[in-house]
Amino acid sequence: MQLVTGSTTALITPFKNGKLDEDSYAKLIQRQINNGIDAVCPVGTTGESATLTHDEDRRCMEIAVEICRGTDTKVLAGAGSNSTAEAIQTAKTAQECGVDAIFSVAPYYVKPSQEGLYQHYKAIAESVSELPFMLYNVPGRTGVDIQADTVIRLFDDVKNIYGIKEATGSIERTVELLSRRPELKVFSGDDAIDFPILANGGAGITSVTSNLLPDLKSELVRLALAGDFKGSKAINDKLFAINKVLFIESNPIMIKAAMYIAGLIDTLEYRLPLVAPSVENMKKLETVMKNYTIKGL
Repeated sequence: MQLVTGSTTALITPFKNGKLDEDSYAKLIQRQINNGIDAVCPVGTTGESATLTHDEDRRCMEIAVEICRGTDTKVLAGAGSNSTAEAIQTAKTAQECGVDAIFSVAPYYVKPSQEGLYQHYKAIAESVSELPFMLYNVPGRTGVDIQADTVIRLFDDVKNIYGIKEATGSIERTVELLSRRPELKVFSGDDAIDFPILANGGAGITSVTSNLLPDLKSELVRLALAGDFKGSKAINDKLFAINKVLFIESNPIMIKAAMYIAGLIDTLEYRLPLVAPSVENMKKLETVMKNYTIKGL
């Protein structure tokens, strides 16, 4: 079982006239490959997975697998739901599409207990037992926190659960997890603290900002994992302003706007209830983006 680690990008999903823009999606993935990203992550939070149809979900995964085939870039696909049965169905679809690994967001809205989370993840992971499987903890979006004891229990009990995308914003949580299970692969799920998590033993990142700046994000991770913490921190510091402005409205509102401003997508479309950023925030974004060199397609 080959584990996916390193620099990974939580891909946006481009739309044109309300439909998945397949050509743009393929080009965006190729750009990630060209700039050294270790894995792309289709149909996650940044990909507006909550508002994609099942057919769109599948198509995004299929395109990612097709474009990454024969390259060093892997596909770490999203397969989460507030329904365990639906999450299992999505995970099996991902497996059929040929993805390299899966990450699964904690079930939102229903607010399960820690035992419920354990049973939920155990059922999904065991339904695709040959695929490497990552937990995805983002309580700010889901309303539930996968606590450290539950993460450790799942890691110990389920053979293909190998890591977690930690988007709690807590360095302490990463330190606790790795102090108890050093072999657990912890990914940073918060762009602003990629370097601190990597410096504390993290195995990778899943980035929103790397949609825009994959060259810098891949280098940040490469340097940190090679032990060049000074070089990695310098890049993390350089990215602070863009990381901050990309989250002044709910993700992925600002990153899609940034991609549009940069000319990386042709149309700025979201699925309701998401809408374009305010004029004021668009101006803030444009001002910050002038400080960065954004590589084209």
